[in-house]
Amino acid sequence: MSEHEQDQPTVNSSLDGAAATIELNRPHALNAWNTQFGIDLLAAVRQASEDEQARAIVITGAGRAFSSGADLKDSSMQTTPEGRPDVYKTLTERYHPIMTAIREMPKPVIASVNGPAVGIGCSLALCCDLVLAAESAYFLLAFVNIGLAPDGGSSLFVPSRVGMARAAEMAMLGQRVSASQALEWGLINRVVADGELAAQTRELAARLAGGPTRSYAAAKRQLNSWLYANMAAQLEFEAQNQREMVSGEDFLEGAMAFIEKREPRFSGR
Repeated sequence: MSEHEQDQPTVNSSLDGAAATIELNRPHALNAWNTQFGIDLLAAVRQASEDEQARAIVITGAGRAFSSGADLKDSSMQTTPEGRPDVYKTLTERYHPIMTAIREMPKPVIASVNGPAVGIGCSLALCCDLVLAAESAYFLLAFVNIGLAPDGGSSLFVPSRVGMARAAEMAMLGQRVSASQALEWGLINRVVADGELAAQTRELAARLAGGPTRSYAAAKRQLNSWLYANMAAQLEFEAQNQREMVSGEDFLEGAMAFIEKREPRFSGR
């Protein structure tokens, strides 16, 4: 945990009428996911799910990013006996329960994407029921850029939204998809001017919070049944794949290149 976080939570929760907001709150790190962040976000999502007063949920980011993905500088990350990040444990014990809780929550969840949504941050946004994005926002499956594979459910959420061709492009090329391109592809629901995102998010959240909650929950169950019936198995498959990727030389090179702010030199091993 950095000095910035010693006196403030990594996730903020609030309630406005029947609309709850979960704000990712590591703005100095572009809301990157470290160990404490994962713990706090899981707790916030579960609390929102159980809160009978909250009938619609918004997830957004503090500062200029939605989330930049996993924090590669997280010194508190658990490691394997070989000294590699224990991504399997992190994914299965902390991140997957977040995604599962959002999909199974019997109320609508809105991602209000105020800036970059990268890696696991992109997965989080696309796990939600409705996705609003600011014009300056973008979506990026950056995993391949450090020698990893998509995780957090993105290998499920992206193709279910945009199909094989565009999912393969995002997963393999690791390039930014602008908010306008994401809307054209059908990856997200709406794009609004940066200065109007908060107001339009509040308006949509209030509409859903005042709507037929049980109807929304039933619609969500139906979509889950058709699109995400194999979600648990796919999340497990992702975690196993990622454990294999972390053991390779390309991940070490990719992570080091990222930290050193240079182009990686992958060997294919």
